[in-house]
Amino acid sequence: MNRSRLPRHSAAPRTPRLGQHFLASPAALAMILKAAGRDSQGTVLEIGPGRGVLTLPLAERFGAVIAVEKDERLAATLDAILKERKIANVRLHAGDILDLFPKQLNLPDHYAVVANIPYYLTGRLLRVLLESPARPKRMVLLVQREVAERMVAKPPHMNLLALSVQAYGSPHIVAEIPSTAFSPPPSVASAIIEVREISNDFFTHQAVPPEKFFSLLRAAFSGKRKMLINSLAKPLGGKDRARALLGESKLAANKRPEELSLNDWITLARIASH
Repeated sequence: MNRSRLPRHSAAPRTPRLGQHFLASPAALAMILKAAGRDSQGTVLEIGPGRGVLTLPLAERFGAVIAVEKDERLAATLDAILKERKIANVRLHAGDILDLFPKQLNLPDHYAVVANIPYYLTGRLLRVLLESPARPKRMVLLVQREVAERMVAKPPHMNLLALSVQAYGSPHIVAEIPSTAFSPPPSVASAIIEVREISNDFFTHQAVPPEKFFSLLRAAFSGKRKMLINSLAKPLGGKDRARALLGESKLAANKRPEELSLNDWITLARIASH
């Protein structure tokens, strides 16, 4: 057997559909599974399982796997594989995760997300998962490397995605994965990223509603290269009030949004809310 590629049943169609690039590297699969860990009583939500290359070993390591596949043909193929192998702890849903999550999935209070996410879906899916009251406690994701690097960014390279993820959890890059690990190979490299300790505690402890925090961020980053005094003038009620609130927050009016830390933003949001 060629151990540099995964078994034939997991092979992908020649042309990717719905932005899919299927994992074909045993080494990359092993790294994802190591990061995911084991929990015989735990539940994993897998998004975009394809033909089950990740689903099957997850079923061996966790008490339950809830798999959501948008591609009806792949869902049918995976369903047949699960029945053939008599795997009873995988619950397969054929549909769009954005339509099904969370109400139609019957998720427990504590669960993890482990997934190879289509590139086009990453940003929107992260927002949906993290901002929901039914958010996971942990995520292990295979994403575009550039997106992973944005998620772990620090000042002066902060961005809206980094602040959104870091407000809810602690992200770190587990490993970089080359494009050759996929079939068909994408044009860019990927990375495994883990987000631990996901919760709403940051906003609760800081006494700032998430809606106000993100409203401020969206206004600031809509004019990324603008100075704060300019990008925040409208949401803060004019330049004079913006200058006063920035001063009270001990932030220079000529700074740019990517230069501020998560704590800088939460301080400004808290002062602006009063």
